[in-house]
Amino acid sequence: MRAILIPIFLATTFAPFMLSPARADEPTRIRVLSYNIHHGEGTDGKLDLARIAKVIEEAKPDVVALQEVDVETERTGKVDQAQELARLTKLHVAFGSSMDFQGGQYGNAVLSRWPIVSSKVHPLPRFGEGEPRSVFVCEIDLPDQEEGLSFFATHFGFFAGTEERLASVDAVEEIAKTPPSRLAILAGDFNDVPDGRPILKLREAWTLTTDDTLPTVPVKQPTRQIDFIFYRPAQRWRVVETRVLDEAVASDHRAILAELELLPAE
Repeated sequence: MRAILIPIFLATTFAPFMLSPARADEPTRIRVLSYNIHHGEGTDGKLDLARIAKVIEEAKPDVVALQEVDVETERTGKVDQAQELARLTKLHVAFGSSMDFQGGQYGNAVLSRWPIVSSKVHPLPRFGEGEPRSVFVCEIDLPDQEEGLSFFATHFGFFAGTEERLASVDAVEEIAKTPPSRLAILAGDFNDVPDGRPILKLREAWTLTTDDTLPTVPVKQPTRQIDFIFYRPAQRWRVVETRVLDEAVASDHRAILAELELLPAE
């Protein structure tokens, strides 16, 4: 498994999309987006990364978890989608491969307004012959903070069922538990619903950004939520908002956005 860090620096010509420097008395807020981009193919059958980038830009996120990202595969014209999305959005990027596919790689990517200082791919348990899945952990520098952020981007399996996803929860927790005080956000496509056993098990150690059910699939008329954003430790964050983006063409999932405020350590 490989993780690729591609530094993309914010240009001054994109000032309206940049984070304004915070005053010392202002809280640090982080806008988190999770988006399964379906390798850039929309519900109209068109492959259009610029359209995906527009969805991301309009949400004005600080960190983004992307699932189903192709890097140099045959089906998407040998384009490095992680690097191209970073170029289009003017964000830093890291890519974590879950599997080799059609001459290239397929997996998760993270976009960040702030520097990504390290990243690592952790394979998730695989039951049967379904495609390999992983959790991609990026360490991100936060502005005006001594602490960094551990950002977990993941895509749980579907075809092997609940038991595989429960095993994936255990794997994520093993990675996240040390140190217990680390600032962490977990985002992705979990292929399970809010009252499913895997999500309930995750909630034993992580906090969802909302208790409301916010359907993300099927994209045209969503009826089920399988995309989520979690955080920990609970006492270090306050949720400002959580919502699903009103966009139903660019991918086969709707993106979910949460804004979190970082609270002082006690």
